[in-house]
Amino acid sequence: MDELVDLLNSAGDKIGKTAMKSEAHLHGLFHPTIHVWLYTQDGQILIQQRAKNKDTFPLLWDVSVAGHIGAGEDILVSAVREVKEEIGLTIQKEDLKKIGVFKSVQKHNKFLKDCEFHHTFLCELKVDLTQLKKQENEVENLALISIQSFSEVLENPSERIKYVPHKTEYYRKIISEIRYVL
Repeated sequence: MDELVDLLNSAGDKIGKTAMKSEAHLHGLFHPTIHVWLYTQDGQILIQQRAKNKDTFPLLWDVSVAGHIGAGEDILVSAVREVKEEIGLTIQKEDLKKIGVFKSVQKHNKFLKDCEFHHTFLCELKVDLTQLKKQENEVENLALISIQSFSEVLENPSERIKYVPHKTEYYRKIISEIRYVL
């Protein structure tokens, strides 16, 4: 779905302009997104398999919930909205713990260049996996993986290719932060 997004400079600051998401991706214009990593008290991380019809990384495993921040939308409001839309889970802004903003540039092809700043949060998953309702056009599957297994996957090239190729430092930061809150 195309939507209006705020444009950012290469440092991640708003520049007072907006564009449709499709235009931002076509021209490689920086814009903000949210990432929400859900974890359980017994040390598991919720991962989502991207839908097969996605323009980028179809069927690869990724962050629990991710999405674009609408133009003028509050970051926390966007995170809460995306969690509800993608996995049917109602959370509150107070449930989110911000762990950073990560710059990401990925050129998929000459018509699609993601230049994004991921506002990244942790949130405890307090319901059973079976209670989640995936958004069919966004999410193919949901799974829980132990922190230890996730760490091992990231170090194994033959397994790592099943995941969206975020920077290794990004994934390590996520694991470190989840271990810290546990």
